[in-house]
Amino acid sequence: MTTGKPTVDLEKRSFLKTAGATVLGATAASSFPAPYVKAQRTIRWRMQTYAGPALGEHVIKNSIDAFNRAANGEMEIELYYADQLVPHPELFRAVQNGTIDAAQSDDDSIGAPVDIKVFGAYFPLAARYSLDVPALWHWYGLNKIWEEAYSEVPGVVWLSTGSWDPCNFATTRPIRSLADLKGLRVYMFPTGGQFMQRFGVVPVSLPYSDVQVAIQTGELDGVCWSGITEVYTVGWADVTKYFLTNPISGAWAGSYFVNKERWDELPEHLKQLFRMCIDTSHYYRLHWYWWGEAHYRVRGGKLQLTTIPDEEWKTVEEEAFKFWDEIAQTSERNARVVKILKEYIDTMRKAGSPYRCT
Repeated sequence: MTTGKPTVDLEKRSFLKTAGATVLGATAASSFPAPYVKAQRTIRWRMQTYAGPALGEHVIKNSIDAFNRAANGEMEIELYYADQLVPHPELFRAVQNGTIDAAQSDDDSIGAPVDIKVFGAYFPLAARYSLDVPALWHWYGLNKIWEEAYSEVPGVVWLSTGSWDPCNFATTRPIRSLADLKGLRVYMFPTGGQFMQRFGVVPVSLPYSDVQVAIQTGELDGVCWSGITEVYTVGWADVTKYFLTNPISGAWAGSYFVNKERWDELPEHLKQLFRMCIDTSHYYRLHWYWWGEAHYRVRGGKLQLTTIPDEEWKTVEEEAFKFWDEIAQTSERNARVVKILKEYIDTMRKAGSPYRCT
């Protein structure tokens, strides 16, 4: 006679087996961490540099390529060259309103809405060597002043200022005296051009990509935008004949700017990675320009070198200090910058060679 007991026992054993498997599965799941799953969404930025493609290969592309590799799919920066997305004078506003996410340029030519913009690019005779720029920003306090100034501007974060090449004239006719500067129509940065007007130079503003043709057609007599390395690299040595060895500044000061909202969204490790790649770019330019400025003078073969005698060039140097004092009157912050520049030059002169020979 069947009582039904075995059926109950079978059901109990089945339940216990199922429950045991569930407990074991839960225990196993809690004993091993979940596998790392790579984020599916890649952060994408658009960045525009002041430089055209040939120059951009050296002044930024190598570092952005390195960033994209190191970011390992978490972030990718699309790099654009001069005027490709927005006209160069509108670059700062484009970063501010989020049209683009980041920019590499100087404060002066992109019209940054800060009083210190005049010290970006080539402030007349403020630097003699490329190392002057990082020394001034990192060890004489200009970085703190730049942070202060840009903290007052909504929507943009200033990240870093580094050194580029010196600023010399490359022209279609020779310059051997100050008198030869009169009437020269030259592509220049705003503040440098404002200063050189005192010696009869006529600064001309054009889109970067139009400069070479403007020299060929006679609209321009030359450029005072860079050192000899850039003159050869971007093709200006093909349309000019002479290179003046007297620089109106020994180094260009250029900066990196980012849209504040996009910057704040980044995780800390990507911020640090971007800063490290900026420093890589700064370092590369130091040795590339240092090599190029000597190499092309000696082995370039396209341009004839000319020089204004030292005694006559002192007139330019003396006028530069008058210009500095005028700029110092425009704001309290600019006065602080000028004070630092004067202290720096005084220290360099007292230190003697190799810091300053005269």
